[in-house]
Formats: sequence, C-alpha cells, structure tokens
Amino acid sequence: MRKLKNYPVEKIILNDIKIAFRKMGSGPPLLLLHGYPQNMFMWHLVAGELSDHFTLVLADLRGYGDSDKPKSDETHSLYSKKNMAKDMHLLMEQLGYNYYSVIGHDRGGRVAHRMARDYHDSIEKISVLDIAPTISMYKKTNFEFAKAYYHWFFLIQPYPLPEQLISKDPEFYLRHKMNSWGRKEDFHSSEAMKEYIRCFCNSDAIHSTCEDYRASSTIDLTHDEEDKTKLQMPLQAIWGKEGFVGKNYNVISEWRKVAQNVNGAEVPGGHYVVEESPMEFLKIILPFLKN
Repeated sequence: MRKLKNYPVEKIILNDIKIAFRKMGSGPPLLLLHGYPQNMFMWHLVAGELSDHFTLVLADLRGYGDSDKPKSDETHSLYSKKNMAKDMHLLMEQLGYNYYSVIGHDRGGRVAHRMARDYHDSIEKISVLDIAPTISMYKKTNFEFAKAYYHWFFLIQPYPLPEQLISKDPEFYLRHKMNSWGRKEDFHSSEAMKEYIRCFCNSDAIHSTCEDYRASSTIDLTHDEEDKTKLQMPLQAIWGKEGFVGKNYNVISEWRKVAQNVNGAEVPGGHYVVEESPMEFLKIILPFLKN
C-alpha cells in the first residue's frame, strides 16, 4: 500500500503565494484539506487506501503546514475562506483537474464549503468532517459551545494577545488542544505529532492561524450572508459520535439548510474522525465518492 510520507512535498505559486501539496494515486481527482492546527499529514492513515481509487491532491492551506503565511491586515481578507478556496481551486486547475471532489476536515471543511459555493461547476462531490456550517455554529452560541470551542473566541482577539500567549509554549498548547478534542489522549501517532509540532510551533504559523479564525468571525460571515443559494452537488457529513458537534447539533439538518442533496453518518470517537476511526471513515467515504 502506498504511504504518504514516500511522496515528496511540492510547491506551486498561485494567487500570489506558494502552496505546498503532495500528489499520489490514480483515478478521479480528489482534493484533501486538513484542519486546525494540523497540516496535510493528517491523512496519513487513509491516504494509501484512498489512493487505490483516486488521484489524491493533499494540500496545506495558506497559513498552515509548509504553505506560505502572508502578512494580513485589519480586514483579515487574506485569510478569508474565499481566498483559501481560490488557492485550492487554482491548485487543482494548474494540476489539470477541472472537475473533482473534495474532502475537508475542520477548517478544511469550511474551505471546501466555500469552494462548493464559488466553484460549483468544478465540484463533483463534497464531504465535510466534524463540522456544522460556520454561521449556524456562531448563531447557536451557548454556554456549552463557549466551553468546548473557547478557542474560537480566544484566537479572534486582536493581535498580538493570542499570538503572545500561545508563543510562550506552543507545543504545550498544540498537544493540549489536540488531546482535548479526541476521545482519548495521545491517539495521534508520534510521527504525526512530530509533523504537527514542526509546522505549528513558529511565530508565522501561530499568527496566520489566528488570522484564519479572525476572518471566520468577520469577513467570512459577511460572505456567507451574501450567498444563500443552496448547494446542488452531493454533500456528505461525517462526525465523531463522542465529539461536541455530534452531541450538540443535528448535523444532517444543519447541512440541509445550505445544501440540497445531503447524507451522512457518525463514526466512533471525537473530533479527529480520520485519525481516530480510519477504517470506519473509509467504509463511509468510499461508497459516497465511488457511486
């Protein structure tokens, strides 16, 4: 079986920045997008199986991993999901793929959602992992949400407050956040954690990931309010049975507010559905993508 680490990280210039990606496998094109505070390595447990059926493009979002981390401004527009979606669509176009499917976890799911809005003629199918639509989650903020997703409100504080606090011990912060979102501690492999630490624990990455969240609470909400046309392509939602999203949202119902053709299912575990339950994830995602 193919292993992700055996495929080199490449970089391509588009939308005025360099985007890092790996490409592997054969078959119809499938774009894989990671979440916070990870990078493309989060797919390492499933990339081999998926690459038997699809040509995979695994990318680091702008501000994450080995992709560029451009300086932002008070509008946070460089880290809007529109800009991130444009990056990923241009990447697929430059690789020669004009019609493709996309899977996004966490922040990557929000980028995938925006791609489906802005480039709907190019997206065959979309799968979003352990999220509800951004605007739905903000509008339903309550005590439980504030406790579980406190980082949504911490990371959007004006520069440099969160940057300074995280920078005091970024590895501690990273490990704490990732362990607290799973069903048990230390479920990430040592190889994966090494990659996440390498990419996150520097001032540029810390700042750019804060900017991602600042954009989500400002310009992204404006864009979502401006575009309420329902998505027409098939959309699948997968969530962790023991995670906050699965326990606190009717996930299918929330996605049916923004998409016409929705299905989905839960898998054991918490937020990191791909790394906590890789076999269960594959059993759900493969029939959706292949049929």
